[in-house]
Amino acid sequence: MIDSFWGNIFKGKGGESSALDSILKKTPIFQDLNNKELPKIEKMLHERLFDKGERVFYQGDAGVGLYIIIEGKVNIVYEPTGQVLAGLVSGEIFGEIALINESPRSASAYADEKTRMMFFSQADLNNLLEREPILGSKILMQLSRIIGERLMSSNKQIQQLGEEVELLIKAQVKLSQESGA
Repeated sequence: MIDSFWGNIFKGKGGESSALDSILKKTPIFQDLNNKELPKIEKMLHERLFDKGERVFYQGDAGVGLYIIIEGKVNIVYEPTGQVLAGLVSGEIFGEIALINESPRSASAYADEKTRMMFFSQADLNNLLEREPILGSKILMQLSRIIGERLMSSNKQIQQLGEEVELLIKAQVKLSQESGA
């Protein structure tokens, strides 16, 4: 049995890893990092607990960083309609655009149950890029992939909505012609 002193020295070796390590390895933005790089990121993360219904941020707030859900669930809500755009769970991320710029949040985020999250700020990423450019670049490449995938998905949804609108317009025109004839 390894005592806590030796366990801390050999953390991550011999197949042992923390729950946070496990989640970070599955998190798309950090999944390409090796066992030497992950602890560097862990030191930069800021833990926060949210109660059910507690606001993480409001739509319109300045974006300052990315959130990683460790345990719990978060709803992304479009204001003022209150429409839930997404329900996110352990291992998922949100707010990633804020790592690139501080544009206003496009939706609000609320904890749907007691939720434990880690926060990775734009300032932390910028410091990492200065101190360890290769590691920072790995994260930026993954971030670019994630944003690209989400943009392609959004474009596909917009195209589908456009096609549905076109069909509705055609149906409306046909009804108008039939009722006027």
